[in-house]
Amino acid sequence: MPRQKAEGRRPNALGRFRQALVLVTLGIAGATLAAQGAVSEIAFDTNADLLRTPADVYVGEVGGVGANSKGQIFVYTRTGHPSGTIGDNRTFYRNGSKLFQFDANGTFVRELGQDVYGFNAAIGLRVDPQDNVWTIDEGANQVVKFDAEGRVALVLGRKPEAINVRPRAAGPGGGGGGGGFGGGAANRRPGEGIPGSSFNRPTDVAWDKAGNIYVADGIGSNNRVAKFDKDGRFLKHWGSTGSEPGQFQGVKALAIDAADNVYAADTGNKRIQVFDADGAFKSQFGNIGTPLAMCISPGATQYLYVSHSGDPDGMEDAAIYKVRLDGTVVGKFGAAGKRPKEFGLANSLDCRSESELLVGEMTNWRVQKVTLKSR
Repeated sequence: MPRQKAEGRRPNALGRFRQALVLVTLGIAGATLAAQGAVSEIAFDTNADLLRTPADVYVGEVGGVGANSKGQIFVYTRTGHPSGTIGDNRTFYRNGSKLFQFDANGTFVRELGQDVYGFNAAIGLRVDPQDNVWTIDEGANQVVKFDAEGRVALVLGRKPEAINVRPRAAGPGGGGGGGGFGGGAANRRPGEGIPGSSFNRPTDVAWDKAGNIYVADGIGSNNRVAKFDKDGRFLKHWGSTGSEPGQFQGVKALAIDAADNVYAADTGNKRIQVFDADGAFKSQFGNIGTPLAMCISPGATQYLYVSHSGDPDGMEDAAIYKVRLDGTVVGKFGAAGKRPKEFGLANSLDCRSESELLVGEMTNWRVQKVTLKSR
């Protein structure tokens, strides 16, 4: 009898094969996230006093920064006088952020979108190939497109009618606070979100060659990427909460390369996931710390730049990584701090060339213009 029990515990040939296959699969997946060893430092110069504003205009926490084809710089900043109006049982919030335009030398030009309904808590800004400016607001749960003349051209998402003063129980799939209207939550996975533009703290926007719009949604109860056509019609979405391929723990940033591959910064899982334009998982890589922001350079050989912050305020551990599209880290530059060449929560990156970047910082309330030195 003891002999029979011992034999029963021995794995058969098929079992041994399955175990080996699992180990090999885990090894392959782990290798893409394993450390590459020491990362070389990239020499760089910076202009940490780039933006010049009038005496009564101030740049606060920089949610997003970007430049258009003319070199004009746009900054979406948590600046202003946020206010709340208390009703019978609700509080309405507004005026928490502003959108500024500067010339190529950093001189203030004008404010755009004064008193826009969707300006609450700036979290991102992008400039598309047609020089439209897009703001992403995690407080209003909205992505707003401004044309080159500064007029509102498209709005994605819907600002909540109100924020309840009294807490209420969260429904299936996450807490309240998201914009839009839902339904059919019973069959949704946690973080999957509602088909359409019902965002919950969205963080970024990107476009493919056809002009389709991709929204990172985001750092609230949703963990998904939503895709829309160029006119804002919902097409599809993918993602849910978790650590498996195709799942996220905070979709903080997006970038799209010349082949329409979609790179998503999965902050909580400390990785970049790569998908095709339809959301099919292709690959993943780590070695870039905790990714907060990304941009992808133009040209025949593209590079991904990824900002990292190892602490909530970006004051102890920070850097920006230069990465090949296959995930190989070329090098990194910068450190945490408040001096020039140091970064305090680099929440936004814009790279119009391989060697020149704009870096928007939350903690330091500034934009640095970085120029990488050739080796």
